[in-house]
Amino acid sequence: MTIDKKFIDKFIKVSSKAAFASSYLVGKKNKIAADQAAVDSMRTELNKISMNGKVVIGEGSLDNAPMLYTGEYLGNKNGPDFDIAVDPLEGTNFAANNLPGAISVIAIAEKGNLFNAPETYMDKIATGKIERGLVDLDYSLKKNIHNLAEFMNKDISSITACILDRPRHKKIIEELKKLKVNLKLITDGDVLGALYVSNPKYDVDIFLGIGGGPEGVLAASALDAYNCHFQGRFIFNNDKDINEAKKMGITNLNKKYELNEITKGDSIFCASGITSSNVLQGIKIKGDNYISETLVTHKSSGFKKIIKSTNLIKE
Repeated sequence: MTIDKKFIDKFIKVSSKAAFASSYLVGKKNKIAADQAAVDSMRTELNKISMNGKVVIGEGSLDNAPMLYTGEYLGNKNGPDFDIAVDPLEGTNFAANNLPGAISVIAIAEKGNLFNAPETYMDKIATGKIERGLVDLDYSLKKNIHNLAEFMNKDISSITACILDRPRHKKIIEELKKLKVNLKLITDGDVLGALYVSNPKYDVDIFLGIGGGPEGVLAASALDAYNCHFQGRFIFNNDKDINEAKKMGITNLNKKYELNEITKGDSIFCASGITSSNVLQGIKIKGDNYISETLVTHKSSGFKKIIKSTNLIKE
């Protein structure tokens, strides 16, 4: 089964409108308000679509997130069944402080085809298209870097690794420095960080480290359309997370998930820029219109493009 191409424009509208709603709060030092604006807009637009959509990755449980909560049903109930994963505002700090890299993200797959990720950390690794077995979460960092450099016919000193600049990554960063790998350190936004491996123009060869599990699923959805390599392993280090995982049917807590286990079948992924980055331009307002840029992938049709759209502010 494939997702009808007519849904591409509908979901571009969802993420670009959420990005626009959040843009009014860029630089206002209020990440909660910026996030809420994106959430409100995204939910309103999703409910206009002819579908029966279930949020499998949302803003949290019903207790913590009254809107776009995991398990919420959206759409007008008149259309196909979809799994929906959302991050209405990835990079809340970027938006609050007017820094590059805030995006609004949504991924759609057919029912049962998007992994319902627990709200816990995930150890991740991603590269462009490579031979199977070349780069693996179970290998040492040195082996992964050596294998990748050899495959790409590059010196190790020409390899660039993207990683979140966090205390938990201190050892990995030190080892990468010893290997003389180029570092691209990011402060937030590991969906965008993983997307860097999708195209050589971003000059990132490998993305690695520990970030959010739900963000891992969103990133995997986009990377799948580019035939990239992605693996993830959830980190369960307290009873609450372990119990949540078991309720979700996760029995092997140490399982390493391949890309095709995280996202199956056809999918649509949209990421719209809120503040500009080297992947997407942020929202620009010109007169009665706003201009948005959205990275869109539709797996079955091979559609992978950055769409620039001009929309009326008041529709």
